[in-house]
Amino acid sequence: MTSTTASQPSGPPSPVTEYLRLGLAFDRLEDGFVDAFTGDPALRADVVNGPAPEPSALADRARGLRRELPGDLPSSRADFIGAHLSALECSARKFAGEEIGFVDEVRAYFDVDITMGDPQTYREAHAAMAAELDVPGASGVTLADAYAAHRRSDEIPADRVDDCVRAFSGALRERVRSTFPLPDSEIVEFDVVTDKPWSGFNYYLGDYRSRVAINVDLTQYMSSLPHLIAHEAYPGHHTEHCRKEEILVGGGQDEQTIFLVNTPQCLMAEGLADHALVAAIGPDWGLWAQEIYADLGLRFDGERAQRMSRASSGLLGVRQDAALLLHDRRADEDAVADFLQRWLLAPPERARQMLRFLTSPLWRAYISTYVEGYRLLDAWLDAVPAHQRPARFGRLLDEPLTPSQLRAELGI
Repeated sequence: MTSTTASQPSGPPSPVTEYLRLGLAFDRLEDGFVDAFTGDPALRADVVNGPAPEPSALADRARGLRRELPGDLPSSRADFIGAHLSALECSARKFAGEEIGFVDEVRAYFDVDITMGDPQTYREAHAAMAAELDVPGASGVTLADAYAAHRRSDEIPADRVDDCVRAFSGALRERVRSTFPLPDSEIVEFDVVTDKPWSGFNYYLGDYRSRVAINVDLTQYMSSLPHLIAHEAYPGHHTEHCRKEEILVGGGQDEQTIFLVNTPQCLMAEGLADHALVAAIGPDWGLWAQEIYADLGLRFDGERAQRMSRASSGLLGVRQDAALLLHDRRADEDAVADFLQRWLLAPPERARQMLRFLTSPLWRAYISTYVEGYRLLDAWLDAVPAHQRPARFGRLLDEPLTPSQLRAELGI
């Protein structure tokens, strides 16, 4: 891994260096808190080999650093670092054992306010799905049964997953690089893993390289695999990391060498990645995917997949509601599993897998990055005419934007 952080002159350390040092310390409290670090290896080694951090001291340091801003930094960089210091302070307080309400925790991490969704929205989504699946009202066939049959027909045979991953990665890479240029040396390596609470994960290694892990404990579906590859690689997480490393870090913004869990970065990144397939391909992504599957000898109805995606879109907030039920309203896990099975039409084993993510100490609040990230970025991308959306999506890849900044641009 190549260092992207310039050596510091003698004298007091810069606020950026102190921010990086603080962020790196959290990985000693919870392995995986630092999602990616592409900066000075010597700085990381110094933190790793230093005294064990005390969570309360980290909270104090985060508050102190925030008070010192902006220092000699431009306001845009100071605002970015300040928002992330607020998130780190909250994490440190949690690690120290302080009781923090779940809604307040999410607000501190991701700069958003969350509330329970409206069940009527979910009923309307079910009605739209029932119409698409042709579920007759008096036949005794339930929507859950029809949806389960639909999902079974959409499964990718286990021995074909690797072929499909490589086909979609190659096709998306070619499409994305023509719109959002990437260094010639960039590369994504795919790996299969098991026993994880997520379906896919991007490990950004620096120097324009990523390893994307695909969880084969979970069945992969033809309608969702293109979204997964776009989300993790092109033009999602990998593309964003590469562009920011080249443009921002290359321009001296060393705070961008670190990516920390439970910070506003995450909401922006997940919202970006969940819009990635449509940003790259357009609303007819299903018809595009149908041609690729046909080349692989697999039958896929792309137009129907697009219709089902629209019909089920009203269920976006269900998993966030589940998190609120668990952590804000103190519902037990069985009740939350029933909630997920009812509204997401999830089989029991899938509902339990979702609960594993929602109860993870590190990831329990993270579901809001997908829900609120998608909503905020959807409104922001939709605020310009269609022909301007590729350039606006490019801003997400290239600029250190925050939720507050997007809301300000939207006037909300």
